[in-house]
Amino acid sequence: MIYVLVGLAGALGAMLRYLVGIALVSESPFPFSTLLINLIGCYLLAWLTTTLFNKLALSDYAKAAIGTGLVGSFTTFSAVSVETVLLFDRGSIVLGICYVIVSLIGGMAMSRLGFKVSRVGEKA
Repeated sequence: MIYVLVGLAGALGAMLRYLVGIALVSESPFPFSTLLINLIGCYLLAWLTTTLFNKLALSDYAKAAIGTGLVGSFTTFSAVSVETVLLFDRGSIVLGICYVIVSLIGGMAMSRLGFKVSRVGEKA
């Protein structure tokens, strides 16, 4: 049963990713839509992990469906890799390197922000 839930949530996450990608299409050689999708996903997974998953009595099935299925399919490392290689192939080496750096550091920063926001109001 958990496989079905993860699959259904994954289908939803993939559709959301596609819709956001369409909404953010630009003529820029820089893959802004994938970057934004992945940064949002980093924030969401961190926030969900510390807020929703810890503060609500969710089943392991629901946690897997939301975390692995929905958020996991919304974000994608494979797109970052392919887009980086395409930038390199087009001769945009500096832009490709910037994309990797912004993706990694931005992803970690958004995850950190998600954790911090989820802890607002907690007693130390």
